[in-house]
Amino acid sequence: MLSLGLASTCLIASSALADPHHSVPSKDDVAQAQQAVTSKRGQVQQVEAELAEANARLRQASETAEIASEAYNGAQWKADQARKAADEARAAADRASTAEEEQRKAYAAGVVNNYRSAPEVTALAGMAKADGIDEVQQQTQAMATAQKALNAQYGRVQAAAALATVTARQATDAEAEAVAAEADAKKKRDAAAAAQEQAQQAAGDIAAQKQALIAQLAHLKNVSLRVAAQRQAALEERAARRAAAAAAAKAAAEAAAQQAAQQAAAEAARAAQQQAAQQGARSGDLQPGDSGSTDSAPAPSHVPAATSGGVAAALAFARAQIGEPYVWGAAGPSSWDCSGLTMAAWAQGGISLPHYSVAQYEQSTPISFGDLRPGDLVFWGTTSSPSSIHHVALYAGNGMIVQAPHTGANVEEVSMYSWTAPNFFARP
Repeated sequence: MLSLGLASTCLIASSALADPHHSVPSKDDVAQAQQAVTSKRGQVQQVEAELAEANARLRQASETAEIASEAYNGAQWKADQARKAADEARAAADRASTAEEEQRKAYAAGVVNNYRSAPEVTALAGMAKADGIDEVQQQTQAMATAQKALNAQYGRVQAAAALATVTARQATDAEAEAVAAEADAKKKRDAAAAAQEQAQQAAGDIAAQKQALIAQLAHLKNVSLRVAAQRQAALEERAARRAAAAAAAKAAAEAAAQQAAQQAAAEAARAAQQQAAQQGARSGDLQPGDSGSTDSAPAPSHVPAATSGGVAAALAFARAQIGEPYVWGAAGPSSWDCSGLTMAAWAQGGISLPHYSVAQYEQSTPISFGDLRPGDLVFWGTTSSPSSIHHVALYAGNGMIVQAPHTGANVEEVSMYSWTAPNFFARP
């Protein structure tokens, strides 16, 4: 009985003899086959690179739209502040104008009274009718008192007129600032609307491009479109998890380094203080009752914690909105942008925040990454300046946030590193 290998060899040989057109592949055939495989692999890599680039463009479009949205929120907030200031300035100007008019009326009444009493208080009439020098002096004193009162009243008229002029000018300036701020808000609203439209258009175009690329991948890998789409989604999710883990590790390392630096600085300060105390003791600088203790070193700053009830209410409200859509400029009740959600959430927690991420940071207490507690606010900015902040979310604990992310997405609870690492933190 032939072995399996020998049987196979015989079968191949007999097949080759039976097929006169059969020939052993040449070196060129092998090289071409290898080149085809390499080319196919290159095409796959190219498609995957184009998919990655499409995802990057999608993120960039979303970020651009959100920056424009928060710029509008900021402009609207400033316009509201300017309008409030203008209204207050106009009210102050109206009060000053009314006061000036009242002072002018009082002065006019004083002039009339002096005129009516002129025959009795003029010096000439007084001397002509007076029975003696004492009565002349009394009438002269009365005339001087009346004139002094009239002069004082005129001074009040002048002061009221000056105040009315100043407040009227301030009201005019404030009105001009409010009009300019409102025009800027309208301009930024139009820019935000255009950016959102571009982001939505980009999302549609990129989705179509990704669909075509995934279909190309399916063809190159000889799998179904469904399998290719599932595989691409899994790869993107895995990449996002890896990026989030890397960002979290980097943030933790930076926080640990910052804490170590602060601790080293505190220890160095204590050592310097101890050395100074010892030198003072040796030179007799210490007075009776001085101990040279270092207990007077300043205590580390303490960031006040929000009340547990407020945190619970804020988080509960934010989580109740999960699944509702992001809409730029929205602050509820069924759609939100990033700062609109955090504003409404903390309103439930008993703290009033403006509908603007930069102002929310400025009106809260800045904290470090290591101080983060549930209910705190985390912010994303394009630079190290708080003025560049364009996104805010509510920290939920364990590295998670509740956020209204961007156009085309819904309120969600995700890792705070699911996009990019935040660079500002604050406690309302």
